[in-house]
Amino acid sequence: MEKDADVKKEETKKKRITKAKVGDIIEVKRGPFKGKKGEVLIVRENSVIIQTGINPKTSEPIKTVVNHKNYKRVRKKKD
Repeated sequence: MEKDADVKKEETKKKRITKAKVGDIIEVKRGPFKGKKGEVLIVRENSVIIQTGINPKTSEPIKTVVNHKNYKRVRKKKD
């Protein structure tokens, strides 16, 4: 009986997390990129890959991986 209750709690927790979609703008809540905003490039099961900017010296994009729990969606993708 206790195992069933634990499984139900986990399922409800999973449903509450809203995932961003490709093209959305998100703000990082934790970690070294805290407070930075970036565009979602790839959505994974437990995380998203975002681009936070471009390196001025090498012109390469600055990308990082953020767990779904560690960001909030700022703006949805424009259709």
